[in-house]
Amino acid sequence: MDITGRKLFVRALLEEGVDTIFGYPGGMVTDLMDELYKQEDIRLVLPRHEQALIHEAEGYAKSTGKVGVCLVTSGPGATNTITGLADAHYDNIPLVCFTGQVPLNLIGNDAFQEVDIVGMTRSVTKYGVTVRDRKDLGKIIKMAFHIAQTGKPGPVIVDLPKDIQVQSGDSDYPKSVNIRGYKPNEGVHVGQLKKAYKLLKSAQQPLILAGGGVRIGNAEELLQQFAEKMKVPVVTTIMGKGSMPPDSPYYVGNCGMHGKYASNKAVSECDVLFSIGTRFNDRITGDLNEFAPNAKIVHIDIDTASISRNVVVDVPIVADAKVALEKLLEWAEPKKTKQWIEKIRAWDAENPLEMRRDKGMTPQMIMEAINQEFDSAVIATDVGQHQMWATQYLEFGGTKKFITSGGLGTMGFGFPAAIGAKIGNPDKPVICITGDGGFQMNMQEMATAVTEGAPVIICLLNNQYLGMVRQMQQLFYGKRYEATCLRRRQSCPVNCKGPNEACPPYVPDFMQFAKTYGAHAIRVTEESEITAALQEAKTYTDAPTIIEFIIASDEIVLPMVKSGNPMSEMILK
Repeated sequence: MDITGRKLFVRALLEEGVDTIFGYPGGMVTDLMDELYKQEDIRLVLPRHEQALIHEAEGYAKSTGKVGVCLVTSGPGATNTITGLADAHYDNIPLVCFTGQVPLNLIGNDAFQEVDIVGMTRSVTKYGVTVRDRKDLGKIIKMAFHIAQTGKPGPVIVDLPKDIQVQSGDSDYPKSVNIRGYKPNEGVHVGQLKKAYKLLKSAQQPLILAGGGVRIGNAEELLQQFAEKMKVPVVTTIMGKGSMPPDSPYYVGNCGMHGKYASNKAVSECDVLFSIGTRFNDRITGDLNEFAPNAKIVHIDIDTASISRNVVVDVPIVADAKVALEKLLEWAEPKKTKQWIEKIRAWDAENPLEMRRDKGMTPQMIMEAINQEFDSAVIATDVGQHQMWATQYLEFGGTKKFITSGGLGTMGFGFPAAIGAKIGNPDKPVICITGDGGFQMNMQEMATAVTEGAPVIICLLNNQYLGMVRQMQQLFYGKRYEATCLRRRQSCPVNCKGPNEACPPYVPDFMQFAKTYGAHAIRVTEESEITAALQEAKTYTDAPTIIEFIIASDEIVLPMVKSGNPMSEMILK
């Protein structure tokens, strides 16, 4: 029996086990929306902006392990998703984004709200296609879901012309799909893996570098077992945070631009760097000529293109982190690393990760209180200083999950991602750690959180600046704070060097903002108020809560490595 394309669209979603779709209506998707209205098995979440929509789908996908599904209309609806698609591409988040499109006969005629969204997003999607024949619709949707979640996960875009949606055709939806030229690696080259293991076994100062691929591959427990059985210390990238339990004697901490002193020293001094699931971006390596200068480098990654792209490695291995670690565990034997670990601990004692405690409330105090109050939670961050403080001081592992924008560094990501995570995990506490700059980029999603019944706890660190850029201006640009003060008005002096008594009031008032949406609001100005505020926020289950922490404008993230410098050259004070 033939059915319309719109009916097959909904049938396909149900066959794929989709229970939630993040969608925004418009002329070219009204038929699809109408079909979704007729069923009760898929929840339609209505955000307030398409960029936020796709970040919500990202948060949902990252926190549940399912594919995030989006539906937007043509033209601006589609173009508003590009930032989110790029974010998902760099952080390997499985998404299928359906975009409406003008009818086939109007494509190429500059029709109202027509754009070539497939062409625009080709560099930031795993696969993109405009459906041009109704008979291909089922196969294309099946391909989209298969590609999004296999191999190296990522976003896929399916562009649906309006006439395809209403045309009748075959009702069958394929159970499987065979895609010519797409064969994700499912095994591991045992010979290469043995070569890597022998290198690790013979090292005097070995170090494991765990990236986001360990978490994507659900290989955290295997990594812990391998490291502890081999007695080899582990450092993580920001995206790898949570790969090792924070209390493991073999976990050192994050490395990179804002990594721990001991972690960066360990990378600089190790003789074998055994990396798993990282693409060695510039925030981790710094000056490539000085990165791990004494080390033989092993690189395990599921993406062939990532290996030796940035750092030339000695033993390349194309494999999923979980598959590789399962095999490595069969061979693992304890090494004598006591002196090496003691050396790393001495570096940690020499320059511990610690903020001053004699100048009032600090971000470290806030993060430590969150550690204390939440044993199990999903914590999403926005991008900026607060993100770095979160990665430095928050403890992750087990049932405490971490979501952040790593590769693209997207301001405005945190709050909608937290909403998506809460929708996917209604019975688990979800916390958004954000700054006053990043929060304002998608603060309209408070309406989504309220109407969807997503009582996210928003820990908003307000320093009245775009803090990360301000930090660079403070350290490297002679304290010329151009375009970073969020209190600045046209009446302010041109060469202002920082806050003073003449500063105008900050806008908006986040307490009043929350109340206008029917949310809860708490302002914290002293260390003694932190724990009580978090405990109060936990009691509000009917709506989101903003906890606004007023922190010093001149607080900076340390250690810091200036962009392009060797990771051994850290600014510590």
